[in-house]
Amino acid sequence: MTFIIIVLIIMYLVVIGWTWNNLLDMKKSKKILIILLGLLIVYIITNIVFNISKNGIDYQIEEIEKSIGNVVIILFTGLNSLVLPFVGRNIKRQEDGEIDTNILFKRLIVIGVIFLICIFLECGYMKDIQLGILNIYNSNA
Repeated sequence: MTFIIIVLIIMYLVVIGWTWNNLLDMKKSKKILIILLGLLIVYIITNIVFNISKNGIDYQIEEIEKSIGNVVIILFTGLNSLVLPFVGRNIKRQEDGEIDTNILFKRLIVIGVIFLICIFLECGYMKDIQLGILNIYNSNA
């Protein structure tokens, strides 16, 4: 479990640092707001995907469901947050006048479509992970 926590901390630090760096000379308060808002949105989406993926899984104990859910949601929120640096960089480019609003929207749509495809695939991975953890738990019980 310690290894997982260390990997999660590193993953979140990389996402936050990479996004911070891609926002370049933007005000610190605006950078923090964008990063926090982005992480919150990704967390909500990941939570929805987890709730969809757990359908059909028989958790016999509610505490186990919460524990597995917390780990899976935190892990996949970190992975899904890898989209934030790309979104942040494009927002900054538009703000600096390097690209116009139409190009920004087109790029955000492409990023969004790729993100949605990953989310659909992720739903299956989440279900497999939950079943795997449950099998390990049941075999040790």
